[in-house]
Amino acid sequence: MKRNRKRTAFILLIGLVLMSSFCTVKRFWGLPAASRNVRRDAAEEEKKIALTFDDGPHPYYTEQLLDGLKERGVHVTFFVTGEHAQLHPDIIERMSEEGHLIGNHTYSHIQLTANNREEFKEELVRTSEIITGITGQEVIFVRPPYGCWDKRLEEELNMFPVLWNVDPLDWSSRNAARITEKIVSAAGENDIILMHDYYKTSVTAALDAIDRLKEEGYTFVTVDEILFD
Repeated sequence: MKRNRKRTAFILLIGLVLMSSFCTVKRFWGLPAASRNVRRDAAEEEKKIALTFDDGPHPYYTEQLLDGLKERGVHVTFFVTGEHAQLHPDIIERMSEEGHLIGNHTYSHIQLTANNREEFKEELVRTSEIITGITGQEVIFVRPPYGCWDKRLEEELNMFPVLWNVDPLDWSSRNAARITEKIVSAAGENDIILMHDYYKTSVTAALDAIDRLKEEGYTFVTVDEILFD
């Protein structure tokens, strides 16, 4: 099992190395589902998987999500925008206190292009300062909007980009059951799932997916445990 985890983490890191100043063709990336998924009927001691939430915090739905996560004893990764973090510092503080990992999603959800690199960089710096000012913790991970990234920023800002393997497109549907089914059917060991804590259906689907995947033997962890364990 450790060999599978190391292999997946290595492939994720190679994908990041190959990305430089351009966007992914799709909103997700990684190995094809058929080769990425580990058979769930195999004898495994532990199958790790990571849920990530972009765009928040939302003043109502994020609180609902946090309540559900706490009830289930699950930790996730939040990639927050600076403007929303600034508006709702109490929610950011709660995320940190309850053991969730908080990452940077720029200040205004800006997409990196060939013409706005400095503005993009400034938004990352500003957002990290806001998060650190609330939590006292250094911000290491960044989820670049739309998957657009410039590898040179890693050394300039000492930040590590985190993309995703599974995208249920929760932002485009108001059918929670359908979103849940997309997550459960696509999810495999060491996957990073992209969601958004800005919609009621996304919160419902995420909690339902957690319940179903836990029954299948999955343990939910923050992205650092997927990438570096």
